[in-house]
Amino acid sequence: MDFDLRLVRYFTVVAEHRHFGRAAEELRVAQPSLSRQIQRLEHDLGARLLDRTPQGTRLTEAGEVFLPQAKALLKSAAQAAAQARAAAQPSRITLGYTTNIIITKAARELRNRHPDADVQTLHVDWGNVRDALLDHRVDAVVARLPFPIDGLHVTVLYDEPRGVLLSTEHPLAERESLTLDDIADEPLPRVEDPAWNAFWRIDPRPDGRRAPDGPLVNVIEDKFERIASGDTIAIVPIPGNARLIRPDLTVVPLDDVDPAHVALATRKDDRGRLVAEWRKIAQSELKPN
Repeated sequence: MDFDLRLVRYFTVVAEHRHFGRAAEELRVAQPSLSRQIQRLEHDLGARLLDRTPQGTRLTEAGEVFLPQAKALLKSAAQAAAQARAAAQPSRITLGYTTNIIITKAARELRNRHPDADVQTLHVDWGNVRDALLDHRVDAVVARLPFPIDGLHVTVLYDEPRGVLLSTEHPLAERESLTLDDIADEPLPRVEDPAWNAFWRIDPRPDGRRAPDGPLVNVIEDKFERIASGDTIAIVPIPGNARLIRPDLTVVPLDDVDPAHVALATRKDDRGRLVAEWRKIAQSELKPN
């Protein structure tokens, strides 16, 4: 069967919203036209995918089965297009980096060595390192471990000591250094990623105790706000002066923990000349801030 990917995308958007009107707004098409396109897809498939109800729209049993396959199909098509563009433009590379990691000098060196190349940089959220690479949004990412590494080539570039990020008014803020015992009862913020929680909350602790739960945060600025207000503290890398982040925050070194690892990740099967050159430059030029 010849799938029209545009119709498949229309279906996934309607399935996400469970509402033809809201889906039509996102897709910027007229609602009657969207309904006709979905009917055309259903005709091609020989199966009804969506039912209208007084509450909106629901997936039929066939729709529930088709939805994950439709998403996979669209993702595969996007990856194929990205790979084709990369092959057609061998002198283009996009370098990713995550929060508080500076690649400016190294990226400049790559441009100096390859003045004919189009070298772009792109900030990547810490939780999207693997997806950004496999979706071909970037060709390399410099990020702090842990992150999922399946399908990736990962090289540790350098280590960073870890410290405790505190409000400047916290009772421990004036200490020269801290230990895990000093912060044993302090709540620490959480995220959705269990591997991140285990490493950055040091949970469980070496003695088997669980780290006290702080707020669930997904945006780093929200974490800074909660720490500044005194609600929580956080274990962080020490790449520089925390007062440059906010004047009401400070970092105290944490003595009895392993350092964080900053790593370069690329797609495992990527043999591009610019990726290979970037790996060499990153290993020689990128150092702790």
